[in-house]
Amino acid sequence: MKAIDLSVSEVRELNQGLHDQAKQLTDAEWVVTHSNGKHNLAVGVDQELSIDIQGHAGYYCAGMNKKAHITVHGNVGTGVAENMMSGSVRVKGSASQAAGATAHGGLLVIEGDAGAHCGISMKGIDIVVGGSIGHMSCFMGQAGRLVVCGDAGDALGDSLYETHIYVKGKVESLGSDCIEKEMRAEHLEELQELLNRAGFDHKAADFKRYGSARQLYNFKVDNASAY
Repeated sequence: MKAIDLSVSEVRELNQGLHDQAKQLTDAEWVVTHSNGKHNLAVGVDQELSIDIQGHAGYYCAGMNKKAHITVHGNVGTGVAENMMSGSVRVKGSASQAAGATAHGGLLVIEGDAGAHCGISMKGIDIVVGGSIGHMSCFMGQAGRLVVCGDAGDALGDSLYETHIYVKGKVESLGSDCIEKEMRAEHLEELQELLNRAGFDHKAADFKRYGSARQLYNFKVDNASAY
């Protein structure tokens, strides 16, 4: 196991060491101590590593992650797991805004709450939030699944494409072109599998499903005069 103490080492040293594992794997397990909210921790990892960050992290933690499994034992700042491609990221605390933004794949689990713009422009990632999320979450969400075990703020799913959204609690308001949809058997199965993977003890039947009304991004010839 490789241990990095950020009270004596630089973030650049940590990230360079992680990046070097893609060339030659020498250490599959990493522990990071005294993170103290530092920014850009474990970004751009491209190897199946286990990375344990024992403390809070700042902006863009685990950004562009591929293959690695990263756990943060604390809260994270803006943009955790931004543009993630694969692997998993688990935040034991809460996340600031834009969690999972533009991410293409992998699993992001936030055990606490997430701020505004959670899952903005998500492109295939699965995001499971144990608490509540802020306003304008899943704005222009293109693909993937967003699961919220608490409440959702204003304008959920505004200008949504094909992301599946599941919310257990109250939704303050739905954004443009986002509507509540029927929860069919395949959605219950999909949701329960995600909840189980995230380690949350919730029943899929207690959630509501939201998705795109498919009115904004489809051209209709009947409306040609409006263009």
